[in-house]
Amino acid sequence: MLTPILQSLIAGHWFGSQPGAVLHSAVDGSPVALAHAERPDFAEAVHHAHRVGVPALLALDFQQRAARLKALAAHLLEHKETLYTLSRHTGATRADGWVDIEGGTGTLFAYAGIGAAELPSGNVVHEGPAVPLGRKGGFSGTHILVPRRGVAVHINAFNFPVWGMLEKFAPSFLAGMPCIVKPATATSYLTEAAVRLMHDSGLLPPGSLQLVVGGTGDLLERLTEPDVVTFTGSADTAARLRVHRNLVARSIPFNAEADSLNCAILAPDVGPDDEEFELFVKEVAREMTVKAGQKCTAIRRAIVPRRHLDAVAERLAARLAKTVAGDPAVEGVKMGALASRAQQADVAARVAQLAEGCEIVFGAGVGLGRGWAPVGEGVAQGAFFAPTLLRCAHPHEQDVVHDVEAFGPVSTLMPYDEVDEAVALAARGRGSLVSTLVTRDPAIAAHVVPAAAVWHGRVHVLEREAAVESTGHGSPLPGLKHGGPGRAGGGEELGGARAVAHYLQRCAVQGSPTMLAAITGEYVRGARVRESEVHPFRRHFEDLAVGDSLLTHRRTVGEADIVAFGGLSGDYFYMHFDEIAAKESPFGKRIAHGYFVLSAAAGLFVSPAPGPVLANYGLDTLRFVKPVGIGDTIQSRLTCKRKIDKPAKKDQPPQGVVAWDVQVTNQHGELVASYDILTLVLKRG
Repeated sequence: MLTPILQSLIAGHWFGSQPGAVLHSAVDGSPVALAHAERPDFAEAVHHAHRVGVPALLALDFQQRAARLKALAAHLLEHKETLYTLSRHTGATRADGWVDIEGGTGTLFAYAGIGAAELPSGNVVHEGPAVPLGRKGGFSGTHILVPRRGVAVHINAFNFPVWGMLEKFAPSFLAGMPCIVKPATATSYLTEAAVRLMHDSGLLPPGSLQLVVGGTGDLLERLTEPDVVTFTGSADTAARLRVHRNLVARSIPFNAEADSLNCAILAPDVGPDDEEFELFVKEVAREMTVKAGQKCTAIRRAIVPRRHLDAVAERLAARLAKTVAGDPAVEGVKMGALASRAQQADVAARVAQLAEGCEIVFGAGVGLGRGWAPVGEGVAQGAFFAPTLLRCAHPHEQDVVHDVEAFGPVSTLMPYDEVDEAVALAARGRGSLVSTLVTRDPAIAAHVVPAAAVWHGRVHVLEREAAVESTGHGSPLPGLKHGGPGRAGGGEELGGARAVAHYLQRCAVQGSPTMLAAITGEYVRGARVRESEVHPFRRHFEDLAVGDSLLTHRRTVGEADIVAFGGLSGDYFYMHFDEIAAKESPFGKRIAHGYFVLSAAAGLFVSPAPGPVLANYGLDTLRFVKPVGIGDTIQSRLTCKRKIDKPAKKDQPPQGVVAWDVQVTNQHGELVASYDILTLVLKRG
């Protein structure tokens, strides 16, 4: 059988036909694919992204791109077995592949949901509220986020060929930014397969995704100011790329997520008989063996109370001894191979460095691992490495354990005497992506986490209650920040809508409220409104326009209203009912319930007959600004603030979401309550 030649996807065409470097299976050393030998025209790739990809993406809005992401995720899931078949050659078990393949598609689904729920029907995000900049209300300022109209170059590591691409692609695509993806060559055959599936789906706008198999050549030299570069890999490579002369000269944003010496701390309140002790051992062992320890988040340093050092070492060694390694296709195998023989040699060299100042507790030829050998045919030619546990008796005196990372199934135990010493040892890693604290004591967590947060991008606090649902130390989640300070690269990825904002340009805008409303696509207080005889609640979604408004009739609040609302709600707070106490309060009188004012305002603006408005499903930004007393007269202004179109669903009539600005004023024209209400509004179709 001929070994396939991988191709790059450049300017909408698959490129490469001449055989280049051989990419070997991590399991048995057999050839899996060949990289192509030709160098792509990177000027053409960047030009295509700018001239074709940007307009094609911006022809869609945030909501439409979110819908494409959802469909793309479903398409990849439908064809996931194609990817699992290739994933085995990276050394990944089925469980490892699940993290990479279905974790990647899950990230697409997550960002589709984020876009649908949090982003507008347009290509401008308003970071409000607008603030008045003058005394007369004619001059205001606000912030907007807009697509950068550039290309995002994503340079990825070898350990997660699918997730590593998709966790960057999802927010970039949602932000309207085309991507050029450059996977690590060793496992690029899996990325290429995923990109082919995405390309063949027909869901990608032209120019929105390109793939580079092999080197980047002069790609970074071709980038311009609106572009972005992201990198995942070693701290050394990140440091070199960060100072690339074109990136520096043009102030091109560069985001790095680098390998780091992540740690786990066993708190002093946990002993060998506690459930948390076993949770700590299990977490360290899992992080050593999942993906054969080839995770940028893996636990490299396990920091434990000195009195429990031997007990932790014994339990960890016993658990590691039960881990069956070998060909992932063999039943019972729980740990696969490293990604390549080159990676195997690199890990061996780094373990040798660590062993100069540490004792090897478990590993091939040592202790319970003395007879360790991977199972399966041809594995002698694979890139397997035994789980290796070291112990550093004097971690304050050994720089090597805080400087050298063996990017494989390797971790080092180190003792401490006081909890602040544990925090200091964690900080010796000079910044990492994640740390875990295992404790039962909330006071210890409250003391340790703020100090640890300075040096770690994420802190995972683990005890028996959280363990029931915990996703674990090494699992970046779409809704939480992934990245860390110092050695970890100083960058940020994921984090929900924050990740989308990384690929947008923030701009401050000043002008009249009417101009700001036109620019942001949202009603801004003080802007001109449109009033008509047709109540806004009688208009279908398509017929509503931002700025459509209703000024209601008035209502005078009486004592009977307060008494009735108190009886209905059960709220007999003294400010509403105790005349003497209320007079002694800062308000000097009895006042109406805030929620009565809210309810009375709704009574003023609601159109009660059946119509296009289906439901009110939320309130945002509610503030009670001034008290409403007995005898005060209130009035409401309801204004269409924002519209978000929603894709049709089979089980629902076509509809959209409308946010309404509500201002409640008193007889002096003073604002007493302010909020947004969210409604579902039918479309005419």
